[in-house]
Amino acid sequence: MTTKTKGLICAIVGTTFWGMSGCAAQFLFSRQPVEPGWLVGVRLLISGVLLLGWSAITTPKQVMTVWHHKRDGLLLIAFALFGMVPSQFSYFMAVKYGNAPTATILQFLGPLFIIIYLAIANWQLPRRIDAISMIIALFGTYLLVTKGQFTSLQLAPPAIFWGVMAGVGQALYTLIPIRLLKTFDAKIVTGWAMLIGSVAFLPHLVTTPLPKLPVIGWAGVFFVATVGTMFAYLLYLQSLKYLKPSTTGMLSSFEPFTATVLSVVLLHTAFGLPEALGGVMILATAFLQALAVNGLPIWLKRSAKS
Repeated sequence: MTTKTKGLICAIVGTTFWGMSGCAAQFLFSRQPVEPGWLVGVRLLISGVLLLGWSAITTPKQVMTVWHHKRDGLLLIAFALFGMVPSQFSYFMAVKYGNAPTATILQFLGPLFIIIYLAIANWQLPRRIDAISMIIALFGTYLLVTKGQFTSLQLAPPAIFWGVMAGVGQALYTLIPIRLLKTFDAKIVTGWAMLIGSVAFLPHLVTTPLPKLPVIGWAGVFFVATVGTMFAYLLYLQSLKYLKPSTTGMLSSFEPFTATVLSVVLLHTAFGLPEALGGVMILATAFLQALAVNGLPIWLKRSAKS
């Protein structure tokens, strides 16, 4: 097996796990007595502990290095509270009020918000490809939330709000830790951010009784917290060792594809042609950005220089 094939398998399986996690969350919210805040807290706590535990085994001397300098520690806390928590919570809220396919697709609006932020921060107009990407993404979003009925919204307003916030959260999740990821292992940064982020949900976890779930319900919680988070993330990181970032970025489209197929087949979620077309348009912006400059997304190339 070639290294490229290994990379492709890791990227596809990892992003597929993320998509399966969204479908599992929809099942828990719609058919089990599970609330988003509780699930996010459990997910962050378990995944944070597991990632740091994994790092302690593989690179024990590096686990605490991020805390050696105050500036790095403060940036890590900021990433946890303003990047990790909003990204996770808004996504699950979007799933609860809408469904996994639309929540996952709207999360891919992240590059759109990064383009807007960088244009404001650098005091310059977006490049032509950026402007085209924005127009396509906005029209795709319009199709997604109206389902082709252009005179009225067909998606619940809370689902739209939290879906857009998931995109904002994804942008923050990408921008805030750039300097940390240049210096420290990504598993360690993400593990600490998840663990710190879980602290925000501890009061809710402590005061909320454990939900009375059947075996399949607990299996869903376990899947979201482990396979759909830690293993998905580790596989995605592994793929970056063998593939260009542009390739792994485009393969991330397997996440919404998986979430859509599983939600339609297993949960009987209504997802018609207009929503599918809108989703394709939003995802197309990621492809445009990935092919724009030397194999790297424009927004990633710029942010890496900032």
